[in-house]
Formats: sequence, structure tokens, C-alpha cells
Amino acid sequence: MANQPVETVGASSDKIKVALAICAVVAGVVGFYFLSGQPTIMRAGALVGGLLVAIAIAYTSSQGREFLGFAKESVREAKKVVWPSRKEATQITLVVFGFVLVMAIFLWGTDKILEFVLYDLILGWK
Repeated sequence: MANQPVETVGASSDKIKVALAICAVVAGVVGFYFLSGQPTIMRAGALVGGLLVAIAIAYTSSQGREFLGFAKESVREAKKVVWPSRKEATQITLVVFGFVLVMAIFLWGTDKILEFVLYDLILGWK
């Protein structure tokens, strides 16, 4: 290990940290189900505790810090989105419902015409 480059040693320790974080999550979930006879607050505490330990361990790895940076950037980008007003959302919803209604009537009519042509005119079943 002394002859390995620093990047390789760092990468392997990061993999170990991520594996430990996954084990902490699994331990929290197992603790949640293992404590099924205990009060809900204790069960939830085991689950949340496992998640918090996993986050703390993952944050010490380079992948964890990169993920946190990605999450922060995602939140920043979501804040840039121009969300429609209530009036615009209502109008768009009504347009969609209107289109669905028109398409339903069109498809029903097409089905009835094809049924008439096929069964009455061509096959003579009715």
C-alpha cells in the first residue's frame, strides 16, 4: 500500500466510506423492523439515526461531497423555474380536460361508425 499512488488509496477509502454508509442505512432499516414491539418514536429514531450516520459517513467521501454539490445546484436550478400562476394553471388544466373530452367523443364516434360499417354493412350481423 505504501507504493500505491495517493489517488488509488483515496479512491479505495472512499469506496469503504460509501460501503459503510450503505451499511448504516441498512442497519437503520433493520433496526426499524427489529424494534416492531417498541413505540413508534423509538422505531423512527432508529431509522433516522441510521440515515443521519450514513449521511455523515458519506459526506466525508469525495462522492458524498460531489453529490451534496449536485443537490445544492439542483435546488438552485429549481428556484430559477418560472412556475405558472394559479390562473394560468387553471386555464391549462381546463384546456387539457377539454381536449380529452373532444378526443373521447371523436374516438367514440369513430368506433361507432366502424362498428356500423363492419357489422351492419359488411357482415350483416345486426
